[in-house]
Amino acid sequence: MSLPISLPSTMRAVEITEAGAPEVLQLCERSVPVPNAGEIIIKVAYAGVNRPDALQRAGLYNPPAGASDLPGLEGAGEVVAIGSDVTKWRVGDQVCALLPGGGYAEYVATPAVHALPVPNGLSLREAACLPETFFTVWSNVFMRGGLQSGEKFLVHGGSSGIGTTAIQLARAFGARVFATAGSAEKCAACVDLGAERAINYHDEDFVEILGAEGGADLILDMVGGSYFPRNLKALGLDGRLVNIAFLTGMKSEINLLQVMTKRLTLTGSNLRPQSVAAKARIADELLSHVWPLIAAGQVAPVMHSDFALEDAAEAHRLMETNAHIGKIVLRVG
Repeated sequence: MSLPISLPSTMRAVEITEAGAPEVLQLCERSVPVPNAGEIIIKVAYAGVNRPDALQRAGLYNPPAGASDLPGLEGAGEVVAIGSDVTKWRVGDQVCALLPGGGYAEYVATPAVHALPVPNGLSLREAACLPETFFTVWSNVFMRGGLQSGEKFLVHGGSSGIGTTAIQLARAFGARVFATAGSAEKCAACVDLGAERAINYHDEDFVEILGAEGGADLILDMVGGSYFPRNLKALGLDGRLVNIAFLTGMKSEINLLQVMTKRLTLTGSNLRPQSVAAKARIADELLSHVWPLIAAGQVAPVMHSDFALEDAAEAHRLMETNAHIGKIVLRVG
């Protein structure tokens, strides 16, 4: 372990005092982490706010063994300490990183292989929005879902952080992009980002619209529940469905004959419990295939608002209204 600069012994952080509503997020004082082998310590400038944080706060998404109990799965800032066996980073480097937890704090430890350089032209505020959504979209849409140029891709929740990222990346790699959203404003934002068609789910039926196109080749779904059988109807022959969340319920009844006759592939994943090596592979692919697009201005995080660290509860309240378009971040450093 190497501690090349003097760090304070304590830091400000936001902890989950008990399972519950946003007000259970409270400012506290914690010990500054020290890096284990293969880890770096980041002085956090900004931390992303994501749905899994709210699930953890509600007591529905426990951290993996050994991870910080503090919420926060992505952030950006400066490397201030380096553990043994780390050769990629130096103290002073500016990075954004996928975190095992602990992002709602002034300092956080994370595997060095889960950090990426801040893309040219992006601020730390913007870079803090990249890891959780870009790791999730790349691994599920491209690595797992196998999206190819020319295919029809449908993403639900197109105005969310995941949705805005998925639209841009799918479009950048040549897919025909369709998205669902809940208002005219959100639908317009999806089209501006590259969606060929944005579907207002309050007054339009995505099953009918995709059916008229011959069915989707790939659907990325965060809704679950009643959307599951409708997704199967919206898929074309040899279509693939990737589920990454279940905002309206984790159970659904499906028609297996539909799966068989259409030769459908149903899959899903969640990111946080995956191995260090698996997430490192995603980071490597992002650096090779996506970071050049960001540096060239072809893809960019969509920002909604930022909140002070001590106002994390307000950030969660906003996120749970679904009124935002794009990402919410906390100002930490």
